Amino acid sequence: MAAGDLRDNLLGISWVDSGWVPILNPGNVLDYFSERSNPFYDRTCNNEMVKMQRLTLDHLNQMVGVEYILLHAQEPILYIVRKQQRQSPTQVIPLADYYIIAGVVYQAPDLGSVISSRVLSAVHGIQSAFDEAMSFCRYHPSKGYWWHFKDQEEREKVKPKSKKKEEPSSLFQRQRVDALLLDLRNKFPPMFYQPKPGEKPIPVEVKKEPELLAEPTKQEERETATKTPAPSGPSKPPPEKRARLQ
Repeated sequence: MAAGDLRDNLLGISWVDSGWVPILNPGNVLDYFSERSNPFYDRTCNNEMVKMQRLTLDHLNQMVGVEYILLHAQEPILYIVRKQQRQSPTQVIPLADYYIIAGVVYQAPDLGSVISSRVLSAVHGIQSAFDEAMSFCRYHPSKGYWWHFKDQEEREKVKPKSKKKEEPSSLFQRQRVDALLLDLRNKFPPMFYQPKPGEKPIPVEVKKEPELLAEPTKQEERETATKTPAPSGPSKPPPEKRARLQ
C-alpha cells in the first residue's frame, strides 16, 4: 500500500479503548496512545525504545528519530499528541498531530488534505449542478434550445387558467357608434334638457332658419325652361317641283 493511501486511510478512521477512558490524564495519555491496537502509533519510534529500556521521557531529547510528545492537554476531555522527527536536542520537524476527544483518537488533517477535500467537494457540487442543468435542456431543429423544468408542468396544472377579458366593443365600433349618435342628434335635436339631476326639464327653443332665396329662384328658372320651347333655326323653303320629262 502506498504512503499516500495509508495517510488517507488514517484520516478516515478513529481508535478508542474504553478501558482507559475513565482514567485518562496528562501522565498516562502517552501510555494510552502507545497501545498495540492503536493504528496511529509507530512501533519503531524512540518512545518504544525508551519504554523497553524503562527510561524516562526526558531521554528523548538526547535521541534522534521519530518520537511522540504531549503537545496540549485540556482535562478531562481533550489531549493533543504530536509526532515529530528529532534531528538534534534543539531541532525537530513536526510530522502529524493527533487529538484525543473523550478517549477517541483522531488524526488531524494536514493543510494539503484540507484544501484537496474542499476543492473536491466544490468540483463535485459544480459538476452535479451542470448535470442537473443539462437534464432540463431540450432541443428541436425547428425551435432550437429551451429549458423544460420538472415542476413547470405541475405549476401549470395547479395554476388556474385565467380567462381573457373580452371587451364589449372594439375601438372602431365605439368610434362608429359615436359618429352615428352625433348624426342623429343633429337631425333630431332634443326637445327638453335637464340642467341638473332632479330638476324639471326645460323645453328647448328651436330657432327656424330663414329660407334661402336662391333655391326658389332656381326652381322658377327650371319651370320656365320647361315651359318655353327652345328657339328653332331659320326655316327652309319647300323643295321645288321639277317637271317630268316625257
